[in-house]
Amino acid sequence: MEAVKVLDAKGLACPMPIVRTKKAMADLESGQVLEIHATDKGAKNDLAAWAESGGHELVKHEEDNEVFKFWIKKG
Repeated sequence: MEAVKVLDAKGLACPMPIVRTKKAMADLESGQVLEIHATDKGAKNDLAAWAESGGHELVKHEEDNEVFKFWIKKG
């Protein structure tokens, strides 16, 4: 997955991963992908719901050594 930007939200508790993701997405053009790294267990549900409600697409997510990684395509 080719991301144009990587957002490090590790160590941040809810709602900060969403706040930072929203800000980073504002800098992207439609169709570009943002990669997010988070450690908050709630981020999985929060980011999926946020992406859907904002018209974006959660393309992929995975867990790597207790770090949750998400790829969201801007709508």
